[in-house]
Amino acid sequence: MSALLDAARQMQLSAPAQARLQVAMTPFAAVRTLLDDGLTADALSLLARLLPRRYAVAWVCQCGSRQTLDDRDRAGLALAEAWVRDPRETHRASAAKFASEHRYRSIGAWSAAAAGWTGGNLNPRYEQPTPPPEHLTALAAMAAVNYMAALVPVQLDARRTAFVRDALGLLGVPNGIDGGIQ
Repeated sequence: MSALLDAARQMQLSAPAQARLQVAMTPFAAVRTLLDDGLTADALSLLARLLPRRYAVAWVCQCGSRQTLDDRDRAGLALAEAWVRDPRETHRASAAKFASEHRYRSIGAWSAAAAGWTGGNLNPRYEQPTPPPEHLTALAAMAAVNYMAALVPVQLDARRTAFVRDALGLLGVPNGIDGGIQ
């Protein structure tokens, strides 16, 4: 089975989106096809999953830097950006804690969750570590960017498209889907 098709299923792309994907497609071609066919929400979801985790979080930060956000959202984005710049466990844990404390209900919380779910232990109260599933960062990144797109509801699809187009070039980076989804 193709990693691309697995990613599409993990991100629960719509049936029309999955029907447009082919095993031999490059990540760039797959996301571009979805965009060209007007499936912007699916394109955003697939892009979030196909990017290496660090790039997905950096993409969220880039999108957020161009938005007018409140202090709480800026704080969550700052934690995500701190992890991108220096992916130490302390930064990841701080971002995860912020997201949890803010109950995943804002741009800042989802941005922080994207960084917080890149590793670590989802159940710190238990002896047996529970690492986050591989696609959890993508889900949080997708949520954060969708919230940002929805800041201007009448331009939702146009904003999603712009956010995806901004990151399309990142699909060719080493350690992306061609090197194994991470």
